[in-house]
Amino acid sequence: MNSRKEQFIKEIVDTHMRQFVDGLETRYRAEVDDPLGVINAKKNNAFISQLGEEFMFYSAFVRSFDSSFGKVLENMGNAIAKISFTVKGRIESYLLPQQTQHIDFLMTAYEKRDAKPSTRDYQNFNCLVPSNVTSFLTSHETDNYFYDEEKGCHYLIELKAGGDLDNKKAKSEKIALLNEFFILKNALSNNETVKIFFATAYNKFGEGSPWHQERVQTFFAEDELLIGKDYWNFVCNDPEGYRVVFDQYKISSEYMKNALERIKLLYFHSISDKKAL
Repeated sequence: MNSRKEQFIKEIVDTHMRQFVDGLETRYRAEVDDPLGVINAKKNNAFISQLGEEFMFYSAFVRSFDSSFGKVLENMGNAIAKISFTVKGRIESYLLPQQTQHIDFLMTAYEKRDAKPSTRDYQNFNCLVPSNVTSFLTSHETDNYFYDEEKGCHYLIELKAGGDLDNKKAKSEKIALLNEFFILKNALSNNETVKIFFATAYNKFGEGSPWHQERVQTFFAEDELLIGKDYWNFVCNDPEGYRVVFDQYKISSEYMKNALERIKLLYFHSISDKKAL
């Protein structure tokens, strides 16, 4: 990776972490005297508050942190992707009944284990297009749509920043991605390629370890997966991407550690003051 690109990526990681931490600290400071604030509300759960102030604080904080931090990682990935790709959003075209039926057919075959998922299952599917497609027009919002102009390749990604996909949702996520695939494919010329991926921001089994969520792999082929390191290498468009991102994250995460200590002191002092009253 050239030094200029590496510096761009590091600046993006640092900026996103700074903004995230500033927003988080501002929010918790504003809620410190609000009885319905995220952390204060936890005190109303007698079963949790009985376990101590620190446990009560972290049980409330971590749950809120996880949901918001996932969005930060997604936004960070999209910002990094803009260095190498055109990042797009809404897809508008048409979706034919034959394509919807084919998706249903594939899902049934995968569920019954009559077939293993393969990109050939949909990449090679063709059907007659009616002269008037007005009644089949549709659109789809997507948060992770990247276009490589040099290769003429479009990438649709379903990212689970939390590193996990609920097993019950694996089928619906694949259906949604295939819907997006056909809608986009119908809008493009034949010489352009569309690829779909399921991605996670980290490997829940540990980077370098095999990733095996069986229910997900029932519906997704191996080459439709971008897990942890592979996702960051992809958005950076470089095999050193993950290393660069994480090296900077280790530095920028100090903002979060310091802010957490300040937030903790703020709430513990508030709790102590109220007890003194």
